[in-house]
Amino acid sequence: MSYEMIALLMFSSMMLMLLTGQRVFGAIGGIAAIAAISLWGVGGQDIPFSAAMKLMKWYPLLTLPMFIFMGYILSETKIADDLYKMFHVWMGPLNGGLAIGTILLMVLISAMNGLSVAGMAIGATIALPELLKRGYDKRMVTGVIQAGASLGILVPPSVVLVLYAMIARAPVGQLWLAGIIPGLMMAAMFIVYIAVRCKLQPNLGPALTIEEREASKEEKYRLLLAGLLPLIIFAVMMVPFVNGWTSLVESSAIGALAALVAAIIKRRMTMDILILCLRNTLGISCMFMWIILAALGFGAVFDGLGAVKAIENLFTEQLGLSPWMILILMQLSFLVMGTFLDDTAMLVIVAPLYVPLVATLDLGMPVGQVLIWYGVLYTITTQIAYMTPPFGYNLFLMRAMAPKDITMRDIYGSITPFVLVMALALALVMAFPQIALWLPELVYSR
Repeated sequence: MSYEMIALLMFSSMMLMLLTGQRVFGAIGGIAAIAAISLWGVGGQDIPFSAAMKLMKWYPLLTLPMFIFMGYILSETKIADDLYKMFHVWMGPLNGGLAIGTILLMVLISAMNGLSVAGMAIGATIALPELLKRGYDKRMVTGVIQAGASLGILVPPSVVLVLYAMIARAPVGQLWLAGIIPGLMMAAMFIVYIAVRCKLQPNLGPALTIEEREASKEEKYRLLLAGLLPLIIFAVMMVPFVNGWTSLVESSAIGALAALVAAIIKRRMTMDILILCLRNTLGISCMFMWIILAALGFGAVFDGLGAVKAIENLFTEQLGLSPWMILILMQLSFLVMGTFLDDTAMLVIVAPLYVPLVATLDLGMPVGQVLIWYGVLYTITTQIAYMTPPFGYNLFLMRAMAPKDITMRDIYGSITPFVLVMALALALVMAFPQIALWLPELVYSR
């Protein structure tokens, strides 16, 4: 059997295992182990061992539990609730003001946690009932929360970009910096859409009455200070890193410590909450460690087979596709896979093929910049796939968390304009790579 057929058999077997509902790391790692031992006998056991050693020596991976712990602290101690109260008082007078505040809330939640699931959970439990109670259109608000939650995997500290960095062997710090401007640009585009739509159709997002938003100046400023606390924590964490005073791992430790101190000062930290945050942090961190380990083993087998070279030859020599056509086909494949897989599964399935292939394409940039830029493109495409019917990941999360009177039809109908906005953002980042690359170049040139 040719190496190309072996690679195809591995890929199809892995997809079949995933469709049966097996855990991602079990499906990917199991196929990699079976293939390695079948191809190279006893020597094949060195592949997972080598991947494990590589994982243990990857120092930036220490940021993963730190940021997850920080996110759980800020979430479980209800500091996110203060954020929404602040937006309620300060943005209520605008048509669509609470929806705009929800997008801003999601950006801040993303800066706390780095996972879209966290943003979806907080948005559905805090923002959704308030928006519906105040007469907002149910399709508008479900779309707002899904779109805002998707920012969690782009705005730093994105856990997904940590996973991409490990697989692509790209610096995490540069990837996070590369995600900031595209993430804020996308949030701004969401806000512009909401403001214009609610201005033209005020019934979709009515302004709050004076009675509903009545608060003294002292109360307004108290809420403003309380709502700015997560921003202060983020600044305490990121400013030393951006200025080169601390490493990425040291900054993540500062962020986790700052969140813990803030929760203690506000008298919201209890032993039960601390144990819950530690337990959840351990569970999420171990899950990502197993996924990365499986992906590294699978990628090593693919490298050994020469599958990447075979696919590169197929695209460039046999089909004669240009580098940009190959890139667009890659993004389209992510959209298709996103209808039935989550972001981590998509990445570990195709990264062994796509990342080395992208590095060989002549896109007019150094390889290092290409890998950083492609990480941002992958993340934005994943965001779109999360919200694309029929099986978008965020669609079913919203259905699970929304009230019964919001149907699946409403949820499908709510995301169309936001998907179009995200597609426009993706096109802009593809056409103008400096949107993603400018900030990392600026910071690391120092």
